[in-house]
Amino acid sequence: MPHPRTGQPFCSPVPPGSGWPGDPAKRTTPVARAAADVEVLAAGARSLPVLDAEVSVCRACPRLVTWREDVAVQKRRAFADQPYWGRPIPGWGTRRPRVLIVGLAPAAHGANRTGRVFTGDRSGDQLFAALFRAGLVSAGVSVDAADGLSTEAVRIVAPVRCAPPANKPTPEERTTCAPWLTAEWQRVRPSVRVVVALGGFAWQVAAGLVADELAAGPKPVFGHGAQVRLTSGAVLLGCYHPSQQNMFTGRLTPAMLDDVFTTAARIAGKETGPRRR
Repeated sequence: MPHPRTGQPFCSPVPPGSGWPGDPAKRTTPVARAAADVEVLAAGARSLPVLDAEVSVCRACPRLVTWREDVAVQKRRAFADQPYWGRPIPGWGTRRPRVLIVGLAPAAHGANRTGRVFTGDRSGDQLFAALFRAGLVSAGVSVDAADGLSTEAVRIVAPVRCAPPANKPTPEERTTCAPWLTAEWQRVRPSVRVVVALGGFAWQVAAGLVADELAAGPKPVFGHGAQVRLTSGAVLLGCYHPSQQNMFTGRLTPAMLDDVFTTAARIAGKETGPRRR
């Protein structure tokens, strides 16, 4: 079926190296088929693009592979005429981010469809609108991997790279996927001034990434707007996840998102001021 923007036809799920916009992989990219493979490939990736490519072809969790590919074939009725990416989602953004955003996992008909993290669902709509208002990305919408969106300040990552059934990866799946994020953090860490954790689980993951930079004392407690100064001078910043439920119930509002990301922009030294839609 044709890509909704480029018109180029693709199978669904999309084979690596077939020309999908932004696909970091080639047909020859090594494939992790077990947890041990993930550890070896993540540790040995010589650059961030190589790591992204290896993430995007991972097949180490059989349940997640089956689910993401079944979704890519069955699809949602609204997207029945589109090909689905149907593969793991690599991080998106600059290779030298000042703001690292940690999410949860891809949405079945969002990133699993478009191939870009937080893109194609309502959570992504809220996130990118707030990032744009804070001056951190080039546009307020993220539609697909060929829409031209760019950033000089941000990288967005997920602790679990495949869309999980019922949005709930198992503890084993989280553990298997963890080396990808650890390796990504090691490569972007020198430039990061702010780590924004979207939700309590992301906060736990982010706190683990920066564990050696936490001051002695109790573990930091998650809360919306919570700030933890790290020994490196960087900041861990909490934010409720921009899920449809949180936005619909008012637990999280656009103004609350703006508070977090304008704070992140200020700490990161991105003093462009807020933008409006």
